[in-house]
Order: sequence, then structure tokens, then C-alpha cells
Amino acid sequence: MDITFDNYKIDLLSTSEGEAFFDLIDTNRARLEDFFAGTVSKTRTLKDTLEYCVEIENRIKVKSYFPYMITDVYTGQFVGLVDVKNIDWNVPKAELGSFIDSRYEGEGIVSKATNLVVNHIVKEYKFIKLLCRANTRNKGSIAVILKNGFELEGTIRRDYKTTKGEIVDLNYYGKVFD
Repeated sequence: MDITFDNYKIDLLSTSEGEAFFDLIDTNRARLEDFFAGTVSKTRTLKDTLEYCVEIENRIKVKSYFPYMITDVYTGQFVGLVDVKNIDWNVPKAELGSFIDSRYEGEGIVSKATNLVVNHIVKEYKFIKLLCRANTRNKGSIAVILKNGFELEGTIRRDYKTTKGEIVDLNYYGKVFD
């Protein structure tokens, strides 16, 4: 897989990149806690993150999770993530999540990366539906979702528990493919 745009490349996370993954999460931990609770909880320390990367590698092998890392080609640092999760091969459908390092926010990087990942996974894995979930407070994610042609399908009340224990409503956005 060779996905590139501007000064960035997109590739699946490999086990050898655990430290870089930890650095990205740790740098953005406070802003990710509410909306990436699972990832944040599994990456509290470098040791936890390295163990989680082994788990991720196994999930990639069995095609149950695809974490596409966005890398700055000049610095070699991870700047964001577009992940494909909650895969249902019976349909086939999946959920997308994404975030960008706060230092790169507002540049359109995660919007472009999401578009490229969507095109790749629809072609490669023949997904016929993709969905995204976002809390109404998460304006940045909603902007990325809408920019990529997803449409609001509805709001599921009391659907997600944040790291702080708050139960929040989530908007569900979908996109279908022929």
C-alpha cells in the first residue's frame, strides 16, 4: 500500500512503531480522552502501548482492525490516525475514527487522509457502508465527516461513556457505496 499526499504518507501501524504511537497519543492525551477512550486507556505508559501494538498487529492479521497512521515525511513523526474498526464482514461495513495532532489541526490533513483511506478500503475490502460516530461537541470531527460526504443518519441517545464517566449522545453518520 502506498498512499501519499502533500508531505504525508499513510500506512498501517506496525509493531516497531510503538514508541512513535505512544508519543502521538501522549502529546494529545487530554484532548483524546473523551472521544478515543479505548485507545487512551490502552496507551497509558510506553510499556502498555508496546503491548497494545502487539494486540493491534494480531487484529490487523485477522482483519478486525486497521489503524492507518498519518506520517509527516520530512520529520518521520506520526501526526494523526484514521482507524477502521467495528468491522462487520457479513455486510461488509465498518466504522471510521480519526484525529490529528493538535499542532497540525486546521490544515485539512485528516480530511484528506480520511478521503484516501475511504477510497482505499472500499476498493481493497469492498465495504458497502462506512459510518462515523461523533459527539455534537466534537466540531472538528463533524467537519471532517461532512467534508467526506457522510450524511447524518440519526442521534443515538446515551450511547458512549467518556473517560471521565459521562454518558453522552452520539450522532451517527453514514456513507454507502455500490
